[in-house]
Amino acid sequence: MSNFHDRARTAAATMRDVFPVTPLQRNVLLSERFGADIWLKREDLGPVRSYKLRGAFNAMRRQPDQKLFVCASAGNHAQGVAFMCRHLGVRGVIFMPVTTPQQKILKTRMFGGDQVEIHLIGDYFDDTLAAAQEWCATEGGHFLSPFDDHDVIEGQASVAVEIETQLGKAPDFVLLPVGGGGMSAGVATWFGDRTRCLFVEPAGGACLRAALAAGYPVTLDHVDTFVDGAAVGRIGKLTFEFLKHVPLSDVMALDEDRISATIIEMLNVEGIVLEPAGALSIEALGDVKSLIRGKTVVCVTSGGNFDFERLPEVKERAQRYSGVKKYFILRLPQRPGALRDFLDILGPDDDIARFEYMKKSARNFGSVLIGIETSKPENFARMFARLDDAGFTYADITNDETLAQFVI
Repeated sequence: MSNFHDRARTAAATMRDVFPVTPLQRNVLLSERFGADIWLKREDLGPVRSYKLRGAFNAMRRQPDQKLFVCASAGNHAQGVAFMCRHLGVRGVIFMPVTTPQQKILKTRMFGGDQVEIHLIGDYFDDTLAAAQEWCATEGGHFLSPFDDHDVIEGQASVAVEIETQLGKAPDFVLLPVGGGGMSAGVATWFGDRTRCLFVEPAGGACLRAALAAGYPVTLDHVDTFVDGAAVGRIGKLTFEFLKHVPLSDVMALDEDRISATIIEMLNVEGIVLEPAGALSIEALGDVKSLIRGKTVVCVTSGGNFDFERLPEVKERAQRYSGVKKYFILRLPQRPGALRDFLDILGPDDDIARFEYMKKSARNFGSVLIGIETSKPENFARMFARLDDAGFTYADITNDETLAQFVI
C-alpha cells in the first residue's frame, strides 16, 4: 500500500495548483448532540461544490497527451471533468441522465464553457454510463470513469490526506457516503486499520450492501434517484475490490425521507447547503451514537449542489419522516354540514395542506384526499381517535409509496 499512499499524497500536493484545501470544521451542534468530537470535511465548499474534482484532476493529469475526455455522470463528476477540461484546454463530451437536476446541468455548462458538450441520455445512471461507453468506443477519446478507475480512486483519497493533516492525526471514525465507491475506496485504503470507516448509502441505491451480501457486484432491480449523487445501481468492479473486506455491519442504508430531515436542519440551523448525498454521513450519526461517544469523528459532506427548486419536495419528505405531516383518504357523507363536522375535529395546531373533494352524483358518500400538517406527531393520534369516535371512515396513505407517487 506504500505506493498507493505515495500517489495519493502526490495527488493531494499537485492539486494545490488548481484549488485550495477544503475546510475541516468542528461542528458544535453535532458534537454536543452525540457526545463526540465531530468534524465536517466540507467538500461542499470546493470549487465545484463536491469532491469529484479531485478524481477528475488526478486522472486527467495522468493523460497529458489526451485531447478528448468522455464521461458519464449524475452531475458532480461531470462538473469536475468540465472544470478540468477548461483548465487544461481540452475537449470534453459529457453524458448525464435525463433526470439530472437542472442546477447540475447548468453548472456543468458553466464550468466547461466551449470546451464541453453535454448529452442527456437515460433515466438512470447505469443507462447513461452504457451510452457514454458506447459513444467513446465509436468516436474515440479517453473514457473517464466517475469511480471505477485507479487514478480516480487515488485522487479521491486526497480527502483523507487532507483530513489527517488538518486534524493532526487519524480520526477514530470517518463516515462516508457511497455511490459507486470511488471516495470510499480511496479514503478507506488511506486510513487502513488506523481509522474505522463507516459507509452510508441511500436505501434506494444500496449497491455496496448488495455486493457485500452476494460476495460480488450485483445490479439492483430498482434505484431511487432522489439521492442523485449516490443513486448507483451497481458498485464498481474495481472499487469493490478495495471494499470487499468491509463488514456488512459497517454499511448503513438510510431512508430517503430521513435524509431530507438532515438537509432541512443543516440549512435552517447551520446555514449549510447540502445535496442529498452530502447529508448522508451526518444523518447516519444517529445510528452509531453509542459507538462514537467520546470519539473523534469526521463526516464527509460530499457535495452541496442542491437545486432549490427541489426544496418543497425535500421539506415534504422531511415532514412525512418526522411524523408532522400525513395524507389520508376520508369518506365524507354527501350532506350539508358534513365538512363542518370534520373541521370541528381538527385541533388548534392542525393545518390543512391539501384538500381534494370529488363529489359523486347519486352516491351517499364522496372521497376526499386530505393532507394535514401539525406541530408534533402525537397530535395525529388524538385526531384519528376523534375521527373514530365520530364514525368517520378513513385510510392513512402517508407511507403507501405506490399511492404517494400518484396522488402526493
